[in-house]
Amino acid sequence: MRALVQRVSEARVSVDGRVTGEIAGGFVIFICAVASDSATEAELLARKIAKLRIFRDDEDRMNRAILDAGGSALVVSQFTLAADLSSRGNRPGFSRAAPPELGRELYERFCVVLSDEGITVATGEFGADMAVSLVNDGPVTIWMDSQDWAKSRKN
Repeated sequence: MRALVQRVSEARVSVDGRVTGEIAGGFVIFICAVASDSATEAELLARKIAKLRIFRDDEDRMNRAILDAGGSALVVSQFTLAADLSSRGNRPGFSRAAPPELGRELYERFCVVLSDEGITVATGEFGADMAVSLVNDGPVTIWMDSQDWAKSRKN
């Protein structure tokens, strides 16, 4: 699974003008399942993000996790994180993205595990055309890919 994690001071997501999720501060997590993913990757990524220490401590260092900072997570499905730009053209391909049924299942599993870690989770609407607004704090933006960890575990 792939995730783009942004530390935010506020964020919301709307579908057709209706707010589906909103947080005061914490993480906005754009998440994408790729075709080779399973529940294992969703769980691993959720647990890793829950422990990600990118919030400021008393010495102004990024040393606190989201729970330590009292933050919430807004999780938004975004299949475009699977974009493949390796072809000669300028139009990205999305064949690496998981099929919608698997993508939804893994998105939902990710949200459940993140919640099980004690984090309040708000969401967008899987597969919908969403409007996301956020105020990036820092700015802090972290790219995560569970396939990178699979490679490092093999070495």
